[in-house]
Amino acid sequence: MHGLKLVERFKSTQVHALSPSDTTTGGKSSRGKFINHRIKSFSKSKPSNWVSVSESTHLPYGLPTTDLLEPFIEPHLKPVDFVGTLADLYRRLQTCSAQSNDKSMLCIEQYSLLRSLGDPKLLRQCLRAARQNAGDVHSKVVLSAWLRIERREDELVGVSAMDCSGHILDCPKAALESGYAFNSIHDNCQCLKDHSEVIDTSMFIGNECLGLNEDSDVSFCIGNEEIKCVRYRIAALSRVLNVMLFGSFLESKMDRIDFSQIGISVKGMRAAEVYSRTRRLDIFSPEIVLELLSFANRFCCEEMKSACDAHLASLVGNMEDALVLIEFGLEETANLVVASCLQVMLRELPSSLYNWKVMKFFCSSEARERLARVGHASFLLYYFLSQVAMEESMVSNITVILLERLRECATERWQKALVSHQLGCVLLERRVYKDAQRCFEAAAVAGHVYSTAGVARAKHKQGQQYSAYKLMSSLISENKPVGWMYQERSFYNVGRERILDLKTATELDPTLLFPYKYRAVAKVEEKQIREAILEIDKIIGFKLSPDCLELRAWFFLVAEDYESALRDIRVLLTLEPNYMMFHGKVTGDYLIGLLSHRVQQWNQADCWMQLYQRWSCIDDIGSLAIIHQMLANDPGKSLLRFRQSLLLLRLNCQKAAMRSLRLARNHSISEHEILVYEGWILYDTGHREEALSRAENSILLQRSFEAFFLKAFILADKSLDPESSSYVVQILKEALKCPSDGLRKGQALNNLGSIYVDCGKLDLAADCYMNALDIKHTRAHQGLARVYHQKNQRQAAYDEMTKLIEKAQNNASAYEKRSEYCDQEMAKFDLDTATQLDPLRTYPYRYRAAVLMDDQKETEAVEELTKAISFKPDLQMLHLRAAFYESMGNLTSSLQDCQAALCLDPNHKETLDLYNRARD
Repeated sequence: MHGLKLVERFKSTQVHALSPSDTTTGGKSSRGKFINHRIKSFSKSKPSNWVSVSESTHLPYGLPTTDLLEPFIEPHLKPVDFVGTLADLYRRLQTCSAQSNDKSMLCIEQYSLLRSLGDPKLLRQCLRAARQNAGDVHSKVVLSAWLRIERREDELVGVSAMDCSGHILDCPKAALESGYAFNSIHDNCQCLKDHSEVIDTSMFIGNECLGLNEDSDVSFCIGNEEIKCVRYRIAALSRVLNVMLFGSFLESKMDRIDFSQIGISVKGMRAAEVYSRTRRLDIFSPEIVLELLSFANRFCCEEMKSACDAHLASLVGNMEDALVLIEFGLEETANLVVASCLQVMLRELPSSLYNWKVMKFFCSSEARERLARVGHASFLLYYFLSQVAMEESMVSNITVILLERLRECATERWQKALVSHQLGCVLLERRVYKDAQRCFEAAAVAGHVYSTAGVARAKHKQGQQYSAYKLMSSLISENKPVGWMYQERSFYNVGRERILDLKTATELDPTLLFPYKYRAVAKVEEKQIREAILEIDKIIGFKLSPDCLELRAWFFLVAEDYESALRDIRVLLTLEPNYMMFHGKVTGDYLIGLLSHRVQQWNQADCWMQLYQRWSCIDDIGSLAIIHQMLANDPGKSLLRFRQSLLLLRLNCQKAAMRSLRLARNHSISEHEILVYEGWILYDTGHREEALSRAENSILLQRSFEAFFLKAFILADKSLDPESSSYVVQILKEALKCPSDGLRKGQALNNLGSIYVDCGKLDLAADCYMNALDIKHTRAHQGLARVYHQKNQRQAAYDEMTKLIEKAQNNASAYEKRSEYCDQEMAKFDLDTATQLDPLRTYPYRYRAAVLMDDQKETEAVEELTKAISFKPDLQMLHLRAAFYESMGNLTSSLQDCQAALCLDPNHKETLDLYNRARD
C-alpha cells in the first residue's frame, strides 16, 4: 500500500509494503516517530489485529495482514485508450506550426502522458522538444531549470545552480533571450566564451562624459543641485519627455526645471543625462540603474526601461541577488529582471522549496497575480513547481498550495484533469477524504477515467464500501477492461470474488504490484511462508520496488532466514537510502545493525570474493547487497558506486542508477576518474559527443581501463564500418592492458568478442568469450552461442545457452536468446518461460505474433500484441501491429498505431515509412 512517512522534515515520497496511516500503537498515531535506538531487541506490543509471532523473529509489529494492504493510486494521467491518446497527440503535434508556444505546450502535454511509463529518456525527450519550441523568456527559463533538475545537477559537488552545462537548451543566459532559435538539442552555447569588454573609465569622471563635448541647454534641479543636460537628448528618451520639453508645456520655455518631487536622486539624474548621450549603463552601480528603471517607468522611456531591465537581469547571479531584485522587478514590471530572479530560484530547486523567502513569491493567490502582471505566472511554472514538491513530499502543505495555484492556471481540459487528479491523490494521502473525492470527481468530469478509482477510494475511506464497489463494477462494464480496474474493484470485494478480480488484474497487467502483494500476504496469514516468498518473487524478478523488497524481507525474518532478509534490506536502501521500514517506524540502517549479529561477518576481502561469486551467477540483487555492505565500510569508494550504477541499470532502476553514478563522480579523488564518470552521465542523458570528449580527456591525463572502455562503448554504439570496428578493437585492447579486476575485464572481453562476430572473425571472437568465461564472466556463454550459431553449429549454441540458464539467477533473457537456436515447439516453450519470468520483455510477444501471422491467424496475432501493448506500449510492438493491420487492409488502425509509435520516437525510420505508405 502507498503511505508516506514524515521524518522531521518532509523529504521523500515512499511507497510502503503496508500503510502507516492505518496502523496504531497503544491507540495513538505513531507517524513521524523513530524507534528508540537504545532498544537492544524488538519487544514492542503488537496490535490485536496482527498475527502474533515470536519475538525472536525481530518483528516488533507482527506480520502484515491483507486488511492493511491497498493499491497505490498513481498521481499521473492514465488514459484508458493510451494508444489512441498518443495518436491524437501526434496528429496535433504534426499540424501545429513549428517553433511556437502552442507546440511547446503540446510537448508538455506529451510529457504528462508519458510520465506513467516511467522512462526518463522519453521524458527528457519531451522537455527538450518543449524547450526547443519555446519562444518567450518565461517558458525558456522554466524549461531550462526543469531540464537541469531532471538531470539532478543539484546533487553534483562543485556545480552551482547558475553554472552552464554548455548545452544551448539549458543554458541560463540563452534562456533570457527572447525569440525562437533553430537549435538542435545537442547544440552548444557560447556563454563560456569571454565576451567581456574593456570599459574606458577615463571617459567618465563623476558620472559625466568628458569624451563628448556638447553644449547643455537645460538644467534639472534636485534640491540645491543642478544637472546640466542637452534638451533634445533628454527629449529623445520618450514621447512624454519630448512633449514636455518641446510641446506646449511650461517646461518647454524653461532653462531650469525642478525635478525635486520626481523621485530621482542627483546621481540618478546625472546617470540619466549620461545615458541620454551614450546609451550605456555598464558604468553605473545597480542602485543607480534601479533609479533609472523607475525614472523610465515614470516617463514611459521604453528603450531605457528595456536597457535597465536587461542590465539588471544580467547582474542576478545568486539567491541573495534574486530575493532583492525580484521585489523591484515586480514593482517596476521589469519582465527580464523577474525572469532572471525566477531562474535562480527555479534552478535552486528542490532546496528552494524549504526557503520561505522564496516560496512567498509563488504560494498565495496574490503572489500568483503579481507574477501574472509581469507575464510570469503560467501553468508551466506551477506544473514544474508542483511536480518537484510532490517528489519531495506528497503530504506537505507546500505541495497542496502549489497544486491549488496550478489549478488556477489550468485552462485546457487535460490540464484540469491532471491537476484535479493530482490534488485528489495528495488530499487522499493527507486523509482529507471528502475534498479528495471532489477533486477526483472533477478530474473524471474532465475526461480522466482513471480518477474514478480515486473517487471509489475516497468513498471507501468514508465508509461507503458498497458504493465504491458499484462504481468500479459500472466502470468495468462501460469500458474496455484494464488491469487497474479489476485491481481497484478487488479492494472492495471479498472472498473468492476478490481473488478472481486480482487474477484478472494480473492477466491484463502483470506489472501491477498489489495483486502479488495481496496474494503473498494472504499466504502468510495461512502460515505458508515459503509460498508467500515465491509469490512475491514473481514481481521482484522483473520489477524491483522498495515495498515489495520490504515485504519479502519481512517474510524472510519470519522464516528466520536472516541472511536473505539482510540482503533485501540492503538492496531496498540502495534504491531508497532514507526508506523507513515496518510501517515507517524503523530505519533500515538500524535493522541492518540488529540483523548483522545473526549472520556471518565478512571483511572487505571476503566481500570481494562474494561479489565475484554473485556477479558470475548473474545475481544482480545479491551483488547489489554486497556492494551496499562494502560501501558501509568504505563510503567514499567511487569504483563501488560505479559498479552499483551498472547493476541498477541492469535491473531497470534508472533513477537510482544515475544517483549512484553522480555519487561515484562526487567521491572521485582524481581528475581522470571524474571525467570518466561525467562521461557516463553525459552518455546516459543523450550527449554522446560530450561524453566521448570526456573519455578522451581522461585518457590524456591517465591511461585507464575505464576511460578506454567508455570510449570504445560510445564509438561502438552505432553501426560500424570495417575501419571503425578495427579502431574500436584497438581501444578495447588498450583497455585490457590497463589494471582492472576480472569483473570489468570480462565485460571488455565480451564486448570485444561481439565486435569480432560482427566483423566475421569468429575464431577471434570465440577466444575472447572463452577468456571471459575463464574469469567467470558468465554472460559470455551467450556470445559463444552466437559464434556457434554463425558456424551453423546450432546444437552447440543451444547447449551453450543452457549452461547460461543453469548458472544465472536472472535468466529470462537467456531463455529468450536460447529460443533462437531450437525448433519452433521448443522455442515456444522458452519464450513462454521468458514471458512468465519477465512479462516486460517484448521479443516473445512479437515472435509469437509473427508465427500466428505466418499461420494466417491474423486476429490471434493482433491480439497477442494487443495484450502486451495494453500494459507496455512499446515502439517495436506498435510498429509490428501497424504492419499487421496494413496487411489486413485495416489502414485506419495501422495509421493510429504508427502515430502512437511516432509519438514515442518521431524519427523511427521504419515506422515513418509505414506511416507514409498507409497514409498515401
